[in-house]
Amino acid sequence: MVCFASYDGGGPRSTEAAEAGAGWIARYAWTSRVDAKGERRASDYHKVLLKRLRALEAGLRELALREAAGEFEARAYVDTGPVVERALATAAGLGWTGKNTCLIHEKLGSFGFLGVLLTSLAAVEEEAGPDRGGLRDLLSQVEESGPGAPSTRARPGALTVPDRCGSCRRCLEACPTGALVAPYEMDARKCISYLTIEHQGAIEPELMAGMGRQVFGCDICQDVCPWNRKAVIGRDAELEARGELVNPALEWLAGLDEGEWERRFNGSPVRRAGFMGLRRNVAIAMGNSGVGRFAGRLEEWAEAGDEGVRAAARWGLKKLGG
Repeated sequence: MVCFASYDGGGPRSTEAAEAGAGWIARYAWTSRVDAKGERRASDYHKVLLKRLRALEAGLRELALREAAGEFEARAYVDTGPVVERALATAAGLGWTGKNTCLIHEKLGSFGFLGVLLTSLAAVEEEAGPDRGGLRDLLSQVEESGPGAPSTRARPGALTVPDRCGSCRRCLEACPTGALVAPYEMDARKCISYLTIEHQGAIEPELMAGMGRQVFGCDICQDVCPWNRKAVIGRDAELEARGELVNPALEWLAGLDEGEWERRFNGSPVRRAGFMGLRRNVAIAMGNSGVGRFAGRLEEWAEAGDEGVRAAARWGLKKLGG
């Protein structure tokens, strides 16, 4: 079983005009929830979706018990296990793989998290027509009783969805580092999401120039996709956007010490970049901003002990004419 939960709660696109000195954090990392004390805190989509998959598994076990189907094995994965969620989602009929290599759902677009529940239950093809109870009813109940975000699952019998990218090349033309080398083909070494999150140390100057204001992840190839312009907006209390992460001020991010950074991003996907990794990315965005007042901060970081930060700051100073 493959599930899709939208995290597109509206808000600006990274490709729209923003205030001078604003950075960009990928939309999926904006997620938050209100805790029992009424305080808004970062939410980790891995944990949110895994909890929902566990609930689905529990429902399946209750159903198996009622129908004397016996015990079965089950494994739930949300971007952390030995499965390729996008490939399974495509095979299950949740969408098609677009030219930007993202899964695209016809109604929900591509801004969505994927969760997979694998079981040892025998797959039995159901006849077309009204639901007859059992598994299909259970899945419908799970879908309809969710927390409010547009979500969907594969329909029985719907194993493929036609590729509807057509002749569109907007994603390929918009990628500023040339990571989309051909339709459906990505050079991950050039992808801004990889560079800002997974890449360690210094980044090549020619790639820094293309990174623009991205400080964590990148939404450009999705923001220009026509299917996301017409997608249904999500409403999910556990995946709501944190306002301060939408077009965040580079000055604010640069001013965080490591302790404050830990407090701000505890439980957030942003922590994966690491404190120095995010600081390096901010230095690059400052250099690309053309805002002269950032020169002082970059001069300070130009002597940093971390190689990535130091190289980015020196590059940024040159870009600003310093």
